[in-house]
Amino acid sequence: MGVSTVTLSIVHDLRGNLVPIQSQRDIPFDIRRIYMIYDVPTGAERGGHAHKELTQLILAAAGSFSVRLDDGTRRHTYHLNSPTEGLLLPRLVWREMFAFSPDAVCLVLASELYSAEDYIRDYGEFQQLVKHHNSIS
Repeated sequence: MGVSTVTLSIVHDLRGNLVPIQSQRDIPFDIRRIYMIYDVPTGAERGGHAHKELTQLILAAAGSFSVRLDDGTRRHTYHLNSPTEGLLLPRLVWREMFAFSPDAVCLVLASELYSAEDYIRDYGEFQQLVKHHNSIS
């Protein structure tokens, strides 16, 4: 599947904790975009897509949520509930995020700027791209 978990370091201090994230050091790509998802209504799901080229690190900056991943042949669900534990998602991995706690803040660090053309929003199209990619690999 190519998905990996990432454990970030914590700098402990009497004033609070700090979690640094550095490109090419803590994560294997240059950060080109950062965004947050929060105030997700109860029962709502996010994601429902894959990317043609983009790599992402997904973290629970606060609260918790689950991430269901699919590489076209295997599926696995992860539960994120710590700002130091994240999921590194390569290209061509379908993701669905769900079961957001009321206080959840999903922090996403992306390898590319936003491009609508990079999104695969149709699961059938995703399966075809994965099949094609696997046949030439």
